Amino acid sequence: QVQLVESGGGLVQAGGPLRLSCVASGTTVSINRMGWYRQAPDKQRELVAVISSGGSTNYADSVKGRFTISRDNAKNTGYLQMNSLKPEDTAVYYCNLFAYGMNYWGKGTVVTVSS
Repeated sequence: QVQLVESGGGLVQAGGPLRLSCVASGTTVSINRMGWYRQAPDKQRELVAVISSGGSTNYADSVKGRFTISRDNAKNTGYLQMNSLKPEDTAVYYCNLFAYGMNYWGKGTVVTVSS
């Protein structure tokens, strides 16, 4: 059974950094596509960043140049390094893994950016 557990969210001032982590069990992150999504209050969930099994990455235009997605295969963990945070980045951030033909989700971690 695939399980994802996010951590690293919190309250940060605008301009500051945060690093989110996503620990996977039941599968190997290196062979699957991993992504980070976010959902702000009263908005739909949106893709933030994704990393393929081959290591290629894609980002939402709103976070390009500020966020970096990565993974540590030895730790079976994915990361989202967020720099220069803005109040509009405030949301619940979810880790996603596409494995065995299915999408798996973590329960989310809350990021709040104060102005």
